[in-house]
Amino acid sequence: MTDSPDEGRSLWSRVLGVISAIGPPITVVTALLFYFGWARADAQASSMGLDESLFGYAAQDYILISISALYLPLVLLLIVGIIWLALDRWLRRQIDEDRHRTLAAKVAGSAAVVAVVIAAVGLLVAFLQPTRTAIFAPYVMAGGVLVAAWGLRLRRHARAGHAPVLRAEERAVEATLVLSIVTLLLFWGTADYAQAVGRGLAANFEHNVQSLPRAEVYSPKPLGIGADAVTVSDVGTKEQPLYRYDGLRFLVLSGGRFFFLHDGWTTENGTVVVLPDDNSIRVEFSR
Repeated sequence: MTDSPDEGRSLWSRVLGVISAIGPPITVVTALLFYFGWARADAQASSMGLDESLFGYAAQDYILISISALYLPLVLLLIVGIIWLALDRWLRRQIDEDRHRTLAAKVAGSAAVVAVVIAAVGLLVAFLQPTRTAIFAPYVMAGGVLVAAWGLRLRRHARAGHAPVLRAEERAVEATLVLSIVTLLLFWGTADYAQAVGRGLAANFEHNVQSLPRAEVYSPKPLGIGADAVTVSDVGTKEQPLYRYDGLRFLVLSGGRFFFLHDGWTTENGTVVVLPDDNSIRVEFSR
């Protein structure tokens, strides 16, 4: 016995529905991870007197360096999402069973109004006094938009039969607009948060530079490193010259380059030494 064409189309419709529901959130999260990694690296490099492009990070590098900083916020966001979903299902079940339908409609409408006011006030403050806006303000505004949209949908569900029913096209436009606004607010908040994290990492290097691995660089030719804390010793012979540079601290190896700080490095007066990762130098690391 074979499935009918209608059943086949119905199955494909459900599959496509699941893909369309899961796809956009995954795309948005991936884009946020990439953008967070880039913004964090750019802020950190700027605080250290460098340009982010010197590090030569690839797309996967940006995503990887963002996970450590976003791990806890993402876990909290998923927990809130699960609680929200459970609450939404419980309220809809109460409405479907005709329990407190009128009260649910009033509460949902009031929640939507309050959420819109909070989001509008946050946006107004962000434009009028951008320097005093809290770093998490865009996330509060995004939450306000989501709560407002959720409240309106719940109110519409509670007043089914007494309110005009939106067509599928109208619901799609509504969902697209809400998703677009929330995505823009998330990128805004991510930029602020990532820049704060990047500047914090640069300041952390300043206070803990002595905890970085010690590096000794050997080169057959003078490297001309100008940092006062870096000393050079001639450890070769006349036939085979060799120079050793001490006082360096290994920062990172990226884009085919070694990045070194030095003892006593600060964001104000420090020097970041960049050397190629090739056969022209030899590097020895120690604690």
